[in-house]
Amino acid sequence: MIATEWVLAYLALGTVAGFLAGLFGVGGGTVLVPVLLMLFAWQGFAPDNSMHMALGTSMAIILFTSLASLRKHHQHGAVNWSVVRSITPGILLGTALGATSAALISSRGLVIFFALFVYFAAAQILLDKRPHASRQLPGAAGMTLTGMFTGWLSSLVSVGGGTIVTPFLIWCNVPIRTAIGTSAAIGFPVACGGTLGYVVIGWNEVALTSAHLGYVYLPALLWVVTASIVTAPLGAQVAHRMKVGGLRKMFALLLIGIATKMLLG
Repeated sequence: MIATEWVLAYLALGTVAGFLAGLFGVGGGTVLVPVLLMLFAWQGFAPDNSMHMALGTSMAIILFTSLASLRKHHQHGAVNWSVVRSITPGILLGTALGATSAALISSRGLVIFFALFVYFAAAQILLDKRPHASRQLPGAAGMTLTGMFTGWLSSLVSVGGGTIVTPFLIWCNVPIRTAIGTSAAIGFPVACGGTLGYVVIGWNEVALTSAHLGYVYLPALLWVVTASIVTAPLGAQVAHRMKVGGLRKMFALLLIGIATKMLLG
């Protein structure tokens, strides 16, 4: 058992992350990873494993937050399941590659590239620069490649995929609420592949304890999920009650905050 103060900290983190997952379809990983890193440091975990633990645990948490939020978005008819089906094979392959890469490469160049992409997507939304009306979703090959890139990058930085998929769907003339709901659904295969990857690459790590499943820290998973599965549907409800213009701007500001946080390390 862990001390009560850590239980309360994980419950607070789950409350915030779950609400954001439901509101924006981003999985909550952008909040989870930096806070988990801080909590792991305070608990005295080995620095060499802390980042991988934060990424792996965040991915495992997103398994549950994505299920809770996608259920609510589905009830509102905001999930395009044909998009989910066409992108999932690429997602699963990409997440496996991403988790493997996490054990091998430095991510600074990736962070810079990712942040620039996010800034671009946010600027497009804030400036309301809409693509030509003839733009449509790509075919099977395009969706597979998009899924591979989404899964790879999502697994490396432990986000549910919404940060990439939502701007992409908006760019393809998918309505904002449908884009967010579909991204929430896509977060589930992202989390499945990413979690499995971090379990496998951390399975034989000698510094980990019986409280870990690979790089997934089980007490954090338990308490964060306990809170997040309650607040994720609340965030989804709020998303369907807000005006579209306000929702777009809030999402763009969230993207800017994500990119800035990543650039600052």
